[in-house]
Amino acid sequence: MSINPKDVMTLRNQTGLPMMACKKALEETNGNMEAAEELLRKQLKGKMDKRVDRAAGEGRIGIAVNIASGTASIVELRAETDFTAKNEKFVAATKKLADLALQAPGAGAVATTAAMTAIVDDLRISTGENISLGRAHKLIGQTGTTAYGQYVHHDGKTGVLIQAEGSISDETLRQVCMHITAAVPRPAGISANDIPANIVEKERRFRIEQAMESGKPKEIAEKMVEGGMKKFFSEIALLEQPFIMDPTKTVAGVVGDASIIAFLRWEVGEAHD
Repeated sequence: MSINPKDVMTLRNQTGLPMMACKKALEETNGNMEAAEELLRKQLKGKMDKRVDRAAGEGRIGIAVNIASGTASIVELRAETDFTAKNEKFVAATKKLADLALQAPGAGAVATTAAMTAIVDDLRISTGENISLGRAHKLIGQTGTTAYGQYVHHDGKTGVLIQAEGSISDETLRQVCMHITAAVPRPAGISANDIPANIVEKERRFRIEQAMESGKPKEIAEKMVEGGMKKFFSEIALLEQPFIMDPTKTVAGVVGDASIIAFLRWEVGEAHD
């Protein structure tokens, strides 16, 4: 049968696939638009499944916040090329995935749902790339009292989500998010007590070895270790770090009486648990 060029263009706009592929699908389905789209989905999904070994080192971080329910989410959507990661459809899909993550039950890592998979599959079909949902996480606070700060860097590859309690402005939280994005070294916990034990133990062993090699008396060596650990905590604990936008203050001084409950700093492609 003769296929209307307008139908081919419509199918192309819906799928993002080449004109000839759309025309062939319409021919095989006797011009049925819905059946042609489903045919393309099945055909190309199969082909894309064979490409999952291709590196997806580009992508975007997405964040969603719902103050009314006291919830927030952050997602990482991966792609093979920066060109695709900057595409409007990819950016919109990242936002949709973050919104869907808000609907997940409970807090913590979010399991991939059928709706999420459909969004990822659509992108894989339209781009021809190995698109994947790297991870998704949800935070739950107290309705009416929990505040959230968010920041996604202009390239979309780094994002920070903060959960706080108490009186603090959205702009201050945003600035703290920007601090976390740029801080060197990267904060490993909110306070010294939140630094993972394995990181603290590794640093302490290093300091002890340094002190022993110096040949100093035991009392002096112990003071060297404790002094070194205090400096270490001031460098790696968020609240103790000098605030990047005003180094005369610590992050704790900027936050004031409010409490930082949690923060997530995600970077596209980084290793994670």
